[in-house]
Amino acid sequence: MNATKRLAAEFLGTFWLVLGGCGSAVLAAAFPSLGIGFTGVSLAFGLTVLTMAYAVGHVSGGHFNPAVSLGLVVGGRFPAKDLLGYVIAQVLGGIAAGGVLYLIASGKAGFDVSAGFASNGYAEHSPGGYSLQAALICEIVLTAFFLIVILGATDGRAPAGFAPIAIGLCLTLIHLISIPVTNTSVNPARSTGVALFVGGWAVQQLWLFWIAPLVGAALGGVIYKQVLAKD
Repeated sequence: MNATKRLAAEFLGTFWLVLGGCGSAVLAAAFPSLGIGFTGVSLAFGLTVLTMAYAVGHVSGGHFNPAVSLGLVVGGRFPAKDLLGYVIAQVLGGIAAGGVLYLIASGKAGFDVSAGFASNGYAEHSPGGYSLQAALICEIVLTAFFLIVILGATDGRAPAGFAPIAIGLCLTLIHLISIPVTNTSVNPARSTGVALFVGGWAVQQLWLFWIAPLVGAALGGVIYKQVLAKD
């Protein structure tokens, strides 16, 4: 597939993930009387991946996440030479979605981007007040299992055609577990896309939401390749 089309697919897929997932958190999670809550936000993130995996997965592989791209390199499913281009496209897609979401959200009187804007955080910026250590462990472990599910669902031995469903439901489950801990990242592009508009503490804590998902993804790639892949 043409490289430009693959990068465009990653840009669009990541844009949709951030707009759909973070948009549900910013615009709908606590909407008066009809708020969708943590469960709805978790489902929204899962649906973004599921829908775009079917829409453009055949073009780019449907990563939409720098950590996923790295994990697939480590797992032997993606060429390392293409990693940087994918990461740049994903981050740009996340930032573009953050910009569109900011334009929508700021259309309401009283909007305050410093209130969080679906940014990820730890300690006093964790939704549940969880520590740096707790956030680090949570993001590493959940990203590792996300990669194990992705690699397993897309394995040639797995039932054909169902990978996007498994992956989308896995991301939903991850959010159900970890929104109270970090607001759930497992995706550096998702974290960057909103943190840049918040600035301050969100940018200062962004390092964790790059390092932990990348470490977890690499760990998941190693586990699948060494323990679960076909001999």
